[in-house]
Amino acid sequence: MGTSSAYGGPGGGTPLVPSWLGSEGAADVPAAPVMPAVADSTPVGDPAAPPSVPSAPPNRPAIPAPADASRFTSARGNFTRFAHSGGSDRASLGRAVSGYVSTSSGGARQAAQRMGASRGAGARLLGFLTDAQARGAREALRSLNLEELAGRPIAEVFVGLADYICPSAGTVDEGIAREAFIETIIELTTLGVTDLDAFTPDQMQTVFELYATHAIEARLCNDIGTKLITVPTDAQAALRVQGQLRDFIRNGVSDALTAARAETPTLTQDRVNSFVDSVYERAFGILQALGNAEADQ
Repeated sequence: MGTSSAYGGPGGGTPLVPSWLGSEGAADVPAAPVMPAVADSTPVGDPAAPPSVPSAPPNRPAIPAPADASRFTSARGNFTRFAHSGGSDRASLGRAVSGYVSTSSGGARQAAQRMGASRGAGARLLGFLTDAQARGAREALRSLNLEELAGRPIAEVFVGLADYICPSAGTVDEGIAREAFIETIIELTTLGVTDLDAFTPDQMQTVFELYATHAIEARLCNDIGTKLITVPTDAQAALRVQGQLRDFIRNGVSDALTAARAETPTLTQDRVNSFVDSVYERAFGILQALGNAEADQ
């Protein structure tokens, strides 16, 4: 949004969840090459030598079948109508978001899986905050070789954590994760959250809520909201459209976090990944329901 660049959105024929998109949206690391065995003393071409047996082909993940080439069409059309209205056509917003989850993504679970890098980054962010609350900010930073950031303003600490939270931005998925983290840092400066050592569970929830909101917003806009900024007739209308979309998404993320915290009141390091995955899946399910409710009004 504020830091994103223009992108035409994914082609409809791409798989719902690419085979290379793991829990953090990274490609599989290729296996190290196998060193050839030391040759024996049998002369080349010796008729007594046993015939060579060809090695078995390597196991490779199956190529996912192409998804419906038109699966983004309806969601994009509704989103464009919402942007054309300057934010007044809430029914089109609801249909766009609901259709994006149910049809474009194949349901809440598949939509959450498409957030590969953002789920990984969110888990690292929440894991760091959990560690800082348990052992103190200095110890948490020391474990990342970032002890020099201890005592610095929280915005500086988070900027210093960027390469740990979001290691790279080589793909669209990784770029979305990094953009969401930058947007979160910008927003934190306006919330009065300053002391990392005094973080409360509610403040931790606020930080993660902001991050997940920005990540889902950036994912959705890259997929179907390519005209969000260009369609409105003036800058104020564009800001109104963007603000309504962000509030809509944040409401869903907040409800998902509240439900997840009720199930896991004490968050520990070994529960962070499953907690983050459940929040994203719940959030998409809630957004689909909220979208249906808006469309029916």
